[in-house]
Amino acid sequence: MQTLRRTRRDGVPDRPPLAPVAIAAVAAALFALPLAGLLWRAPWSSAWDVLRTEASRDALRLSLMTSLSATGIAIVLGVPLAWVQARVEYPGKRFVRALTILPMVLPPVVGGVALLLALGRRGLAGGALDTVGVHLPFTTAGAVVAETFVAMPFLVLTLEAAFRSTDPRLENAARSLGAGRFRVFRTVTLPMVRPSFIAGAVLCWARALGEFGATITFAGNLQGTTQTLPLFVYVKLEGSSPDAAIILSLVLLAISLVVLVSLRDHWLVLR
Repeated sequence: MQTLRRTRRDGVPDRPPLAPVAIAAVAAALFALPLAGLLWRAPWSSAWDVLRTEASRDALRLSLMTSLSATGIAIVLGVPLAWVQARVEYPGKRFVRALTILPMVLPPVVGGVALLLALGRRGLAGGALDTVGVHLPFTTAGAVVAETFVAMPFLVLTLEAAFRSTDPRLENAARSLGAGRFRVFRTVTLPMVRPSFIAGAVLCWARALGEFGATITFAGNLQGTTQTLPLFVYVKLEGSSPDAAIILSLVLLAISLVVLVSLRDHWLVLR
């Protein structure tokens, strides 16, 4: 086994202190043990039988549809918001940023209750929406709204930091050559923030795919309509099919690992 070493500023290899290495190992085990537990208890022999059931296919299909729709909405709304937050000074900017971050720290169930009170038929804006035929609670569209609410901050914060780090002189040079604002944004600004955009969009999608609390509170848990894969796992775990819950949890785990591996070169903090 290779000995752990670190390099001092003078280039001479040095052994790392034992205490932080031991604590780091405990921390890594804290993350690894629950995943190992899933793999250990997984009923591999019945995995295919679980995945091919109609309810499982409906939950997976609905999860993909709602999470991709939520990501699309987050891109349409979040990219301009991130640009404004990074480039425009206006009163109340800190408050808007706090609102943007709030869904990341707010308990998901509380977010669902807030959405229900705002967009429900008797909610703050729900009555007006109801008069024009827009009904969001306990519908597929409601599940998309709930996932967008909790997932969009990941895209906005990632892109805002990227917009702040770009060199505005390049944009000014393009403007001086006669390019319009939209063309500069499309051909100069977006390519500069492309890695962060990809990272933010994929993280947003992964968060939307795993959303549970806001979805079940605002959209319910109706098979084929609002029952996404996390909700279906909950139903199986609380019912008589814990083995099915383990298999479906592994599906979500595999998707999450693929996302993390695909983003290994795009993490903003490492750039």
